[in-house]
This record gives sequence, C-alpha cells and structure tokens, in this order.
Amino acid sequence: MIAEAISPEILELIEAKNWNVLKELLPTLESADIAELINRIPLPEDRVFVFRLLPKDTAADSFSEMTAELQEDLVAQLTNAQIKQVLTNLDPDDRTHFFEEMPPAVTRRLLDLLSVQDRKETLELLGYPEHSVGRLMTPDYVAVKKEWSIAQALDHIRKIGKAVENFDTVYVIDNRWKLLDSINLRDIVLAQETDTVDSVMDDNFISLSAFDDQEKAVYYLDHYGAALLPVVDSAGILLGSVTFDDVFDVAREETTEDIHKSASVAPLETSYPRTGIFELYAKRIVWLVVLVFVNTLSGAAIAGFETLIQQVTALVFFLPLIIGSSGNAGSQAATLIVRAMAMHEVEAKNWWRLVLKDLAVSCFLGLTMGAAVSVLGILRGGYMMGLAVALSMISVVVIGSLLGTIIPFFLRLLRIDPATASSPLITSISDILGVLIFFSISSLIIGT
Repeated sequence: MIAEAISPEILELIEAKNWNVLKELLPTLESADIAELINRIPLPEDRVFVFRLLPKDTAADSFSEMTAELQEDLVAQLTNAQIKQVLTNLDPDDRTHFFEEMPPAVTRRLLDLLSVQDRKETLELLGYPEHSVGRLMTPDYVAVKKEWSIAQALDHIRKIGKAVENFDTVYVIDNRWKLLDSINLRDIVLAQETDTVDSVMDDNFISLSAFDDQEKAVYYLDHYGAALLPVVDSAGILLGSVTFDDVFDVAREETTEDIHKSASVAPLETSYPRTGIFELYAKRIVWLVVLVFVNTLSGAAIAGFETLIQQVTALVFFLPLIIGSSGNAGSQAATLIVRAMAMHEVEAKNWWRLVLKDLAVSCFLGLTMGAAVSVLGILRGGYMMGLAVALSMISVVVIGSLLGTIIPFFLRLLRIDPATASSPLITSISDILGVLIFFSISSLIIGT
C-alpha cells in the first residue's frame, strides 16, 4: 500500500530527472517498498538508475526483496563491479536463493565475481539437494560454549552480532561444534554475569537436518511458533539456521504451486505477467487434452442409455444437475483433504478413519440434496421420477465425496503430489460415474 501511494511521486521525480531528491527519499523507505517501486518503473534504464542511487546496504536489502525476473533484468544492465558490490552485501541465504533462480550460464559468470570465501560459502549451500533446508539456511549465527560465563557470552555476542542476520536465539555448542541447546537471548541478558551459560540451559531444543525438505522447515516454524531454528548435519554438528522470513517465501511458492496443480496447470516458473503465451499454452494443454479423452467416456456412457433417454426425455433435464453435484462434492472433499495433508493435520495411516468420517458427512449431504431434488423430479415426471432422481443424487454425492477423500491418499502412496487430485480430474471421474449411476437407477425404477 505504501508503494502504491508513493509511486506517482517517484515516477514524477524520475520524469523530471530530479535525482538529488530521489537519492535522499529512497533510503527513508522500507526495502520491500523500494523493490516494489523499482518494479513499477516502466523503463529498464530508469530502473537501473534508481537502483544505483541506493546506498550499498539498502541496495542489497532491496535486491533480496525483488522477484527473480526483476533481479535478472537489473543484473543484465549493471557493471561487474556493481554486481559484485550487491552480491557481497547480500546475506548468504539470499545470495544462494538468487543463484538458484538464475540460468546456469549466468550463475557461473557471477560466481567468479565473488571473493574466495563468499564463493566457497555459496557453493557449499548450492551443493545441498534442491528444495532442501541446506539451500535455505544461513551459515551465520551466534554460538557460545556452555562453560562460558554469561559475561563472556555477552561480550562474544556484541563482538559478532553485527555480522549475523538474527541472534534472538543463541546456540550452545561443544568443542566439536555439536549443538547442545538453543537459548533465547533474553534469558542470557537477564542472567547474572557471574553465572555460566549452562545455568540457563534446559537441553530442550528443536533442530532441522540440512537434508530435510523445505516444507518441513515451514511446518516446524509454524508449529513451534519459532522465529528461527538451527540446522545440523547427521552427527548433530551445527551448520546454520533457518529464519521465518526465509520459509515465508517457500510457503508462498508451495501454496502457489498447489493452486496451479488444483486447476490442472503445471506450476509456472515465473510470474504470470512475465510468462509467455506459448509457455502458458504448454503448461495448460497436457491436462486439458487428457481430460478431453476422459470426458469422452461420459459421452459413451450416455450413448449406452440412448433408448431410455428417448423414452423418458425428462431425464435429460436432471443430467447436468446430477453429475454437477457429484463433481462439486468430490472437489470439496479433495480440497479439504489436500489442504489437511499440506498442513500435516492428517496421516496416511489414518486414511480409513477419514473415509468413514466423510462417508457419514456425505450421507447427510446426499440425503439433504436428494430430498430437495426429489420435489423437482415429482413435478417434472411424477413420483417414480422423483424417487429415481433422489436416489441418484444420494448415490453420486456419496461416491463423489469418497473419491475426493480417497484419491489424494492413493496419489501419496504412489509418491505423487496429492494436489494433483485436482478439481478437473475429480470432476471428470465423477461425471462418468454420475452418468452411469443416474441412468442405471432410472432404468431400474422407471423402466425402458
């Protein structure tokens, strides 16, 4: 909102070439707002000029808040010296994330601009598996020894604290750098200076492995309400930490990916406005073609009851209503289950309990919807029509809901993302079963 409010003023200053005022104004803004403002500048050359007006620390912070597309655009127009200055001032985790998003050729060229230490640090982080916590962590942290006095610990914190992104939590390590505990800085500050660090230890801490999936970091930080968590190797050696702002980006990306999958769209690599026409076509066409062939089965099922439809044409009136309700019930159930899986609220071993629970819920839903639609059936074709429509509605709602509940568990068993149990897929399968159920029940009750 701040960026939207001040953008017109910035654009006017740029148009007037009033660089002196801009140079004084920009550092007073938050880094996230500066990143958004630069993104709103229409001309690439003006974006670069405004970015170069920023102090080096502000430039690095703002750069880390930008989208990968905007970062790549800026890098393409900056000199090697300017790029080196930005990369050097980035936090290690932000620098790693930047290199992750760049094309390999660009990454190789930019790595050569880093100092030996920064390059080594970056390559170590990039050496962890993609989407692992190791790629996400920062190797900068504050660690103390348990035998130190509180006065020693505070002196150490003051000495290196400026170089650390977040030291609200202080780690306790042994001589081999093994993590022993995680202590709140407040506990150290409030302790007596003559006490030792182990006097404020409780030996109770949560840590992540560098090889854990990033989604686990999202879950842990949310579940435990922590601002950061330590990252260790298989031997418990402290490697770094993961902060809340780092996993927030991961959570946003995962949510976006699940939304895309739920609509049977392959996840986009860039933002929608920057994605080309043919790339959007490629992301959508595969599932659409697959669903075309799946939906032909519905047509085949309808053709199998051609004689019944000719004799009781009123059935056509209820067909969209029946199959639509089946798909809607299935989509609702799938959405609830997939979201619960993403939030780690359900486990695969408890699938049968959830199926029984959904069976009870879907029965109530089906009975309510069946009673409502039976009135329409009676009005359109008499009591037998009302009975056929009501029983069909109950059946398709129950079966559609069960499909939406079971399919995500089945996909997880096959190691496929449950989000693939998308609305279009569930709807298409429910349509086929809805047609078969509706006409089969109608054939038995009404006759041919």
